[in-house]
Amino acid sequence: MMTMVFAVEEINRNSSLLPGLKLGYRITDSCDSVHNSLQALFSLFSHSTYLTQIPRHGREINMSNYVVREVGQKQSATPTMKNGVNDTYTVMPDSSEDTENDIKEMPGKEIKRNHIEASTCLSASPVPAVIGLASSSPTQAVAHTLGPFKIPLDDYGQYGIQSFSQQFRKEGGCVAFHITIPKSPRVAEIQEIADKLQSLTAVVVVVFATEGQLLDLFLELVQRNVTGIQWIASEAWVTASRLTLPHFRHLLEGTLGFSFPGVSIPGLKEFLQNIRPSPKPGMEFINMFLKEQFRCKLVFEGDQSDEGAAAKSMCTYSDNMRHTNSSYSDINLARISYSVYKAVYAIAHALHNLFECDSSGLNGGRCEKHDSIISEQLLYHLKKVNFTNQFDEKIYFDSNGEPVPRYDIINWQKDGSKNEIRFIKVGSYDGSSPLEKKLQIDRGNIVWTKGQSQVPVSQCSAPCPPGSRQASRPGEPKCCFDCLPCADGEISNQTGSTECTKCPEYYWSDKARIKCVPGVEEFLSFSDTMGLILVALTLLGFILTAIVTIIFHHFRSTPLVRANNSEISFMLLLSLKLCFLCCLAFIGQPSVWRCGLRQAAFGISFVFCLSCLLVKTIVVLLAFRANVPGSTGLKLFGPSQQRTLILCATAPQICLCVGWLLGSPPFPFRNPSYQASTGRIVVECKEPWPPGFYLVLSYIGLLAFICLLLAFLGRKLPGTFNESKLITFSMLIFWAVWISFIPAYVSSPGKFTVAVEIFAVLASSFGLLLCIFFPKCYIILMKPERNVKKCMSRKYQR
Repeated sequence: MMTMVFAVEEINRNSSLLPGLKLGYRITDSCDSVHNSLQALFSLFSHSTYLTQIPRHGREINMSNYVVREVGQKQSATPTMKNGVNDTYTVMPDSSEDTENDIKEMPGKEIKRNHIEASTCLSASPVPAVIGLASSSPTQAVAHTLGPFKIPLDDYGQYGIQSFSQQFRKEGGCVAFHITIPKSPRVAEIQEIADKLQSLTAVVVVVFATEGQLLDLFLELVQRNVTGIQWIASEAWVTASRLTLPHFRHLLEGTLGFSFPGVSIPGLKEFLQNIRPSPKPGMEFINMFLKEQFRCKLVFEGDQSDEGAAAKSMCTYSDNMRHTNSSYSDINLARISYSVYKAVYAIAHALHNLFECDSSGLNGGRCEKHDSIISEQLLYHLKKVNFTNQFDEKIYFDSNGEPVPRYDIINWQKDGSKNEIRFIKVGSYDGSSPLEKKLQIDRGNIVWTKGQSQVPVSQCSAPCPPGSRQASRPGEPKCCFDCLPCADGEISNQTGSTECTKCPEYYWSDKARIKCVPGVEEFLSFSDTMGLILVALTLLGFILTAIVTIIFHHFRSTPLVRANNSEISFMLLLSLKLCFLCCLAFIGQPSVWRCGLRQAAFGISFVFCLSCLLVKTIVVLLAFRANVPGSTGLKLFGPSQQRTLILCATAPQICLCVGWLLGSPPFPFRNPSYQASTGRIVVECKEPWPPGFYLVLSYIGLLAFICLLLAFLGRKLPGTFNESKLITFSMLIFWAVWISFIPAYVSSPGKFTVAVEIFAVLASSFGLLLCIFFPKCYIILMKPERNVKKCMSRKYQR
């Protein structure tokens, strides 16, 4: 505020700028509120007046009442607050001695200035004074440099962060979340915000706020001993000396931010130090400051309108003001004040051009007089302002009414000797420079949080490592995500992958899911536990069959063996051996010969076994009908006929298998169908002609049905050793096994399909062996007294 007064008085003393005219001002209290500033501004409109100058030549001139005023906030004000605001300025003529006392106020009109449209960048003035000199907020410069966490605060922060987010996204950044600090936050709200900041996974926090709004939050964080946050300050608090107190040092050391360029304005310090309390209108702010600074009570003697009124106080100001350490007196590098200083000079130059002032003296060092001035005229000349001030800075506005943004990059560094925080310039931003030279940073001189020299990394979520992918969190920005491991069969070999890549066919992901490896082949091998169990059962069945064969061969001359058609019995035992051995062809890695052999061996050996059972059943039926008078069936169905029937019953199966193998043989096939669920490639025998397998099974089922039917018909025939009952029971087991086999075979996955088929072969083979031959072995070995001829012809009496 006093800088504005200083600039106005300096301009009034400058004979080359607005010669013959003097600027005036009216000051109102904004109470640190944009709304109050606007209210005060509009109140000035209702008090606009004309000023009448009585010139030396006796001509009266009416001039508009312009009031150069500062809105009052040092941070960037809201663009929407500025749009449509009418600024008024007071212009007073420089009167000579004979006319100086003749100036008087007259009722009149006000002059309104059309508003300047806000640009997409934060167009409100960092010092919303007058026209908003240096009004481009440093959001674009910040976005060029710094990290992904932002905290917009209040209306100023609302629009600041909106512009910052737009610029930052253009640079490829991500806004993780926003936290709004209420205007008058409660303790619970401050604690909630502190909890959020304390739980951050990132370390860079960009804050748009004023120092007053941040004080309570920073006190709470200091109390919690929170450190390690890299603060990025907006221009509103980057040079706030109140936040450099010793107890804030651990929290705020390394803070980085953008500030207005600082210069030393000649004469400003002396001007401020010479300010004295006064009862004059407009001095209320100074009086309040002095009372607060020196804790003095001001008592004025005389009338307030009296020029000679003096102040009585409990202390003096002549020496104390010069030695007082406060933000008021510390203007060695004026930043906010310099923006106000430039704004006032911009208005003065616009008025200078508007009034067509002649500084060279050709027009008597005076300005052309205008009976009336409209706002469009002032706005036109304001846009055309282009001058270089005493600090060699060129002042002008672009097509949007924005001045060239220039900022210093300030770093909060610890002064080792005094244990204090110093504001160190580590770079600059100049909007008038080429793009690659706009931002200049001396990275080597930057001290980051905790006094570190390494640039902190700020991430909401760390990039997902290879073998995983990013999964967005609902309702959160893209930079906040969870890392999920790739599914089986998918890989990601880069850090930060957003999706996993599926492995090609016959390939599978490794354990780390970072590369595809050849898929693990799965088949029923001899080394598997299941394979070992099936091999053991197969060998057991073969050994038992071989033992029965040995027993029957050793006791082949006994009545029991002879009565049961020993030749057919040996052929049946041979077929059972083949049934057991064919199971071994199903175990092991499928190959061309193995795929062809196992189905053919299975089909032929089982048909051979059932053919023997069929002949055996027929012989039993004919033997019990041999005692019927005139019966010649058994004579006609001798050994040669029995062999022929076995051959004829087996021949169709042999022809079917040979034709199947020659026409469309099974072949090894790597089946990837189960790869998605098990991660393994099943190596199996693929049957290009499935009806071949089902025809083989159908023929086996036909023979089994005929055997079951004939055996069932002969179950009640007399005789101690009637084999029809045993064959009937064995066929029932056979049918139970194979009826259960079909759905289990179809539904079993991978190598279990083969295991089900082997189990069915073994179960039916064991059923035949146990039901037909074990009762006879029991008699031969354990009950030899029943192995006599008389037991073969009638029922044995136990």
